[in-house]
Amino acid sequence: MMNQFHEFTALMTEHPLNAVLLILGILLLEIILSFDNAAVLATMVKDLPKEQQAKALKYGILGAYFFRGLALILVESILSIWWFKPIGGAYLIYMCIKHFSARSVHQEIEDEVQETKKSFIYRGTVGVIGIFWSTVLAVEFMDIVFSIDNIFAVVAYSENIVLICIGVFIGILAMRYVAKYFVVLMEKYPFLENSAFLVIGILGVKLCLALLVHYVPSTKWIESEQFDLCVSGLTLAIFVVPILFHKAKKN
Repeated sequence: MMNQFHEFTALMTEHPLNAVLLILGILLLEIILSFDNAAVLATMVKDLPKEQQAKALKYGILGAYFFRGLALILVESILSIWWFKPIGGAYLIYMCIKHFSARSVHQEIEDEVQETKKSFIYRGTVGVIGIFWSTVLAVEFMDIVFSIDNIFAVVAYSENIVLICIGVFIGILAMRYVAKYFVVLMEKYPFLENSAFLVIGILGVKLCLALLVHYVPSTKWIESEQFDLCVSGLTLAIFVVPILFHKAKKN
């Protein structure tokens, strides 16, 4: 961990632009994915009575923080096993394809919720502990899935654990304090969700390149800071350029 901290300090001192771009990329992705996750959780609890929905969502938010923190603790182990990266990359590419092949965002969310409610976690417990706690368990299961999604995505930005932790924790704080402003932004620019999943696809490809790096040592440059900077710049452009284009078109 100390080596990671020294690397982060050196990056901030020698290449501050690289560090800022990496953190901004992680932050944007964290916020947008968190809103997507929240939409799924809100749909999952909609069958509960009104007075229980807020309570179930509260458990869901607490679970999201807990499992995100647990995933951060485990991220060093993920980085130490090289073949986790291409597996995670393939999963991120699957997420991207699934998103763009869905008939609509609403349909995608409904399908995800229905899949979870057909699982043993929900069906096997609903008759024992009741619909409320079965829904809470299903919500927590989704929190675990979302945490895995997000950690693989941020790992593709950088392998520096300090940078990953800073980006993720800033994302959590941003969700807490700027959520209402971001809802307005998402309503104004609904294409940002597509931008996020396009970025997820690109990050998935980057993680899959670990196969190439492992078997062809001459491609080690793929894991360099310069390549990370290029990926960060590209992903930020995918978020920013459509907004600028939209504004220019309106004017």
